Amino acid sequence: MSDDLWARNEVDSPCVRVCLIHPEERLCVGCYRTMEEIGTWSHLTPAERRAIVADLPSRAPKLAKRRGGRMGRLDC
Repeated sequence: MSDDLWARNEVDSPCVRVCLIHPEERLCVGCYRTMEEIGTWSHLTPAERRAIVADLPSRAPKLAKRRGGRMGRLDC
């Protein structure tokens, strides 16, 4: 039996198994999706999934870590 029978043409989840929601930005620090996007992923259309995946790189800067101590207070 061919594996092609079970092949699916779907947009894969961007999950990287680092699941932690940032408390202020409300984004997963691993994949940058919102809780709502994560919860509804299996029900989204391929077009909706592609739109989310395309937007993820623009969300990464929102989660830039602030360095502590003196360096955290300086504008570097």
